[in-house]
Amino acid sequence: MRKVLCVEPVIFVYMFACSLTTPLVQQFIYRRLWEEENNSTFLGGDGNATRCEQNKSSPAYIKQKEVQEKASVFNMQLDLTGAVPSLIVAFVIVANGDRQGRKRSLVLPSMGALIADICLTVISHFDLSLSILFAVTFITGLFGSMATFLGGGFAFIADVCHDEKQKTTRIAVVDLIFGVVTGLAGLSSGYFLRGIGFTWTFVTASLLHFVNIIYIVFFLEDTVSISEFQHQAPASCKELLRETFSGVYMLFKTAPYKKRILIIVLLFTFMTYLFTMVGGSSLFTLYELDEPLCWNEVYIGYGAAAFTSVSLTSFLGVYLFSKCLKDIYIVFIGIFSYIGGMIMTAFAKTTLLMFLVRVPSLLCFMPIPVLRSMLSKVVLTGEQGAVFACIACLEVVTGTIALSVFNILYAATVAWFSGFSFLLSAGLCLIPLAVLCWLLCTSWNGEDLALLVPEEVSSIESVES
Repeated sequence: MRKVLCVEPVIFVYMFACSLTTPLVQQFIYRRLWEEENNSTFLGGDGNATRCEQNKSSPAYIKQKEVQEKASVFNMQLDLTGAVPSLIVAFVIVANGDRQGRKRSLVLPSMGALIADICLTVISHFDLSLSILFAVTFITGLFGSMATFLGGGFAFIADVCHDEKQKTTRIAVVDLIFGVVTGLAGLSSGYFLRGIGFTWTFVTASLLHFVNIIYIVFFLEDTVSISEFQHQAPASCKELLRETFSGVYMLFKTAPYKKRILIIVLLFTFMTYLFTMVGGSSLFTLYELDEPLCWNEVYIGYGAAAFTSVSLTSFLGVYLFSKCLKDIYIVFIGIFSYIGGMIMTAFAKTTLLMFLVRVPSLLCFMPIPVLRSMLSKVVLTGEQGAVFACIACLEVVTGTIALSVFNILYAATVAWFSGFSFLLSAGLCLIPLAVLCWLLCTSWNGEDLALLVPEEVSSIESVES
């Protein structure tokens, strides 16, 4: 059977299934906590409103705020539970992709997501305790997370792209798929919930992951020939870990000074921007459920779908700006776009204004694919797995810390100003902006900021050695 080198369908299906369940899990937790707090069945409203109390002197309003706080803390604890195992798996699997192939980093997270959705189906159908979710999250973390999947996916694309501009564009295409699919799944999730409920929506996501696993195993060709490395296969798990860490260690140890500093600075910029973006955007569902918006599942889906336009415009921005601007200036534009969106979100108190938040944020996704591409360009072909392993680990660590910090912060400030967390997210963007300004104001300009292509790096390393 002839296999293909097209990984985009795998990313599409995986992201759709995950994005279909992610907002539903948050709403599932919120509803269950609401029912436990009020000793009654959760009732949705008509139009765009849920059962949401807006009279601040009402006891129901106080309970509503308590549910908001409990849901925020519960989500934070759930994220921390799966963080450690998924971090280890992401680092080991993606880094070893240079020797053991990329398909492992695609199959394992898909299997973990399948197990998670099956467990969610059982919990929803039999009305089991929410505490079971902690065990489910830990177990599925052992299979890797979305960071493992995307790390393998981006390394796969870097392997098949030989032109540097093509690499930037194709990585941006994956982020476009990420945004578009997230929006479509978010839009449909509300209708899924109204039409078939939580249980059958989780069943649908399980089937999608199962089909995806079949495609990866039987139809997707690996970009790394495992037979080339079979004679070098480690004899034990200890040797495997040694090879894994040595690959990342050598990435920094043997690199020229400027290349090493550039990698560290780019990773730090990526980490700080990801921290602010993940932290701020993760609060949208809780913010929209609270007064004065009081959105229901359909309007939450509309809000998630509105980010589809942001993904499209960010992709077009990368595509067009890359023809006339250096990568670093594209990152600048994207960060300022995100700052504008977060400031507007903090003061959005009507449905119309909440939808218009997406207008200043139209280019906010640009820094992520551009920074990934910049890091991929500066390393050699055999170092792609190592650099994407670093990125995957940073995504897990940064994402987990961001979710924890912002959920705790939101729980502490929702009673007096629910938009404070969004203002903080915008303010923290000054850190990556300051780092990029430092790059421009020092000797890191011209060819340094354009990034050394692999051939140049190879020649420099051979001279220094």
